Amino acid sequence: MPTSSSASSTTDTFAEFAEHVDYSLLSQLRADPEARVNGHDHQARQVKSGHYVPVTPTPLPTPEYVAHSDELFDELGLSHSLAEDDGFRRLFSGDISVNRGEMLPYGWATGYALSIYGTEYDQQCPFGNGNGYGDGRAVSVFEGLFRGRRWEMQLKGGGPTPYCRGADGRAVLRSSVREFLAQEFMHALGVPTSRSLTLYVSHAESVRRPWYSDQSQSMDPDVLIENPAAITTRVAPSFLRVGQIELFARRVRREAHPQALQELQMIVQHLIDRNYRAEIDESLSFPEQVVQLATLFRARLITLISHWMRVGYCQGNFNSDNCAAGGFTLDYGPFGFCELFDPRFQPWTGGGIHFSFFNQPKAAETNYRMFWSALKTLLKDHPPETARLDELQASFGDAMQQELDAMWARKLGLASHEPELIGELLQLLVASKADYTVAFRELSALPENVTPLKRGFYQPSDEQLDNKWNAWLQRWHLQLAGNGERGEITASMSRTNPAITWREWLIAPAYEQAARGDYGHVRELQTVFRHPYEPLSPELAIRYDQLRPKEFFGAGGISHYSCSS
Repeated sequence: MPTSSSASSTTDTFAEFAEHVDYSLLSQLRADPEARVNGHDHQARQVKSGHYVPVTPTPLPTPEYVAHSDELFDELGLSHSLAEDDGFRRLFSGDISVNRGEMLPYGWATGYALSIYGTEYDQQCPFGNGNGYGDGRAVSVFEGLFRGRRWEMQLKGGGPTPYCRGADGRAVLRSSVREFLAQEFMHALGVPTSRSLTLYVSHAESVRRPWYSDQSQSMDPDVLIENPAAITTRVAPSFLRVGQIELFARRVRREAHPQALQELQMIVQHLIDRNYRAEIDESLSFPEQVVQLATLFRARLITLISHWMRVGYCQGNFNSDNCAAGGFTLDYGPFGFCELFDPRFQPWTGGGIHFSFFNQPKAAETNYRMFWSALKTLLKDHPPETARLDELQASFGDAMQQELDAMWARKLGLASHEPELIGELLQLLVASKADYTVAFRELSALPENVTPLKRGFYQPSDEQLDNKWNAWLQRWHLQLAGNGERGEITASMSRTNPAITWREWLIAPAYEQAARGDYGHVRELQTVFRHPYEPLSPELAIRYDQLRPKEFFGAGGISHYSCSS
């Protein structure tokens, strides 16, 4: 256990890092009774009960350091030299044999259920019953306390687990670079998210994945690409998902085994303890705590989606197994950021319109419904609490809309939501083929006419459109007149509307160069993304504050991509 002095000191060595270990999940929850005690459990199989499976990750051969998050290291009190310390590097590239002290010689993987847009599925499970779906390539290797906060550290690409469904359990460098950069960028944007600790790669091991050939316009991958295997470590207060709660509720309903109800109660209690204990009084009855959990998760989920919409983020695949029960962004797979404004923007070729940019609030409501349904299983004998739970679910849409209305008002510096004004603006953005980020950032300077906005248009404007813009700007300024000083409004809007965004055509060269052993571009992007509300230096702006070139529209792997990683 960490000592009280660790709250302000810096962790300089791997031995000191080991002293932070504190396994709440392993001590409070139940291991799969059929699991191997030593964690050597790498073949796809059914996991019929228990909350986790002990698993040893598969080490990367000759791992090479790519990058670490300066900000997260500072937040955890870790010395930056640790990133290249031999023991630390080996652990976070999959070699758990270096564990020492109270650290266990294995990690853990968890199962969860799959629901696709609110419909329960077992087909993706190789056994057809849901007992084989879960962390197929994610292995948690550490849980501990750092400066008074609990964090779990999970390898993505750490090799196969019983949930691997026959796959190799690896992640390619391409997807690892994207997730590593995106998590810290989202944190800098002020969006609740899992975090990035480290990124290591092996040039001695490669894996084949479907991807896109150069200049491909195909919607689906058209070639098999060899890519270096990599492991990025993501960090969060917990990695509990809505799909996990669903899994245990389904087992109760199906009477899968005698301990099913107890295991559901245990994981919900653990979720409360891990992610909501500061807000939920533990002296309350368990049914009352469940209602409080549902209330707080709803508020967090609604706030999260509002942030996504504010910064132009589209998750791509937002089913309940990709929805963190702690209410933050998790699982950066086929995500993207809206450049050319399009409410139907969807970077994932397999996602459909239901996961598109402006449909994310509805997708969140669907995930909340699955969470609500799982929790109701615990309240069968508690009608008052069930009624309150039902009301939370029924009013989700209204609460979501209120938060979105407030978000749009903040983006425009308005004291309250003005639906006609905002609706007309969105129509103008579409008509002008405007860049979402550039348009709102230019509006933050309170322009009197359309001219400054044109730097964010992907097509030339015309007189008729200019007149519509100027008329809209005039009405907007009238609404702003009573909202405070001009400088205050600009400052507030500039804290809401980022100066830069994620542009996939600028990320691709970073992972392509990294595959050749050049990590300079990855590290430069870390610098670029560190302060997204501040204007870039002229030198960086020339490279990173530009509109997407014409040749990248419709380009496979840039404008759209599959789940392949």
